[in-house]
Amino acid sequence: MCTAVTCDTRDGVYCGRTLDHDTSYGEEVVLTPRNYRFRYRHTGHAERQYAIIGIGCVREDYPLYYDAVNEKGLYMCGLNYVGHGGYGAPAEGRVSLAQFEMLPYLLGRCATVQEAVSCLRKIRVVDTAFDAEHPPAELHWLLADRGEAVTVEPEDGDVYVYPNPVGVLTNNPSFPQQMQALNNYMHLTADPPENRFSPALHLHAYSRGMGAIGLPGDLSSGSRFVRAAFMRMNAQDPEGGEVSGLSRAFHILGTVSQPCGCCRDGAGHSEITVYTSCCHIESGVYYYTCYDNRRIQAVGMQEEDLEGKTLHRYALIHGEQVWWQNRKSAGQPE
Repeated sequence: MCTAVTCDTRDGVYCGRTLDHDTSYGEEVVLTPRNYRFRYRHTGHAERQYAIIGIGCVREDYPLYYDAVNEKGLYMCGLNYVGHGGYGAPAEGRVSLAQFEMLPYLLGRCATVQEAVSCLRKIRVVDTAFDAEHPPAELHWLLADRGEAVTVEPEDGDVYVYPNPVGVLTNNPSFPQQMQALNNYMHLTADPPENRFSPALHLHAYSRGMGAIGLPGDLSSGSRFVRAAFMRMNAQDPEGGEVSGLSRAFHILGTVSQPCGCCRDGAGHSEITVYTSCCHIESGVYYYTCYDNRRIQAVGMQEEDLEGKTLHRYALIHGEQVWWQNRKSAGQPE
């Protein structure tokens, strides 16, 4: 289970996500330079593309991205979409892409959402596995740039693109159903509520925040969609300079974070928010926190040689880091 959010802020556009799972697969921040050779199973090879930075796993020197942004400011992430849509077989006259090839293919050659949408009209998503240990993951995707966001959902290999005015995506159900569900919460407000129960009763708000009574607080994907959408549409940048937007994005994503033990499967395994990411799409700086390290880490795309041919890989930094303000003994824990 995961949540993705886009944020328009005073210092630019931030896009990010939570990755919620009961295990880690050795995720890393991975920067793919322009001259890395992408190998596609059904459409040949790409010798050159836009540089890409994001988080994913590297298998056989191939970046399996979960979410990423390219040097032009186009962001894309894939979220679990189990039991819906589906992939097809390769088809003549179509660009046949495996699920794990969708992100590098689109970010490698498209600078905007509209370019990606035009590209998607020619694409068929096929059921090719990366290898025997990595079967096709059932996904749908969020695409965003400086001006708009769209949701991309597969159905029998074809792809359907939906405008995403809330800039939020979770898991099931389908995106049109999630947007329809927002109608059930149109009464919510960030302002103090008015007494509409009865003019004959002298009802009053006895606490701040009562305008949002009814906002779902559980961890299901439908509820997380509503909660993240409400927060995203109402949250404002705090005062504090150019990183105020970064703070806003992480706070919004924090409202859907999963502590260990609060969401268990039938076998007793607990989901946690393995990592939370947030990238500034204009600058290509990729920020993240881990479940066991809430200090914000940063990797900058422009700090590396983007004309290279080999991947740049950065292991995620784990372990809580505490900043002592009055430390008196060297024996105290960090």
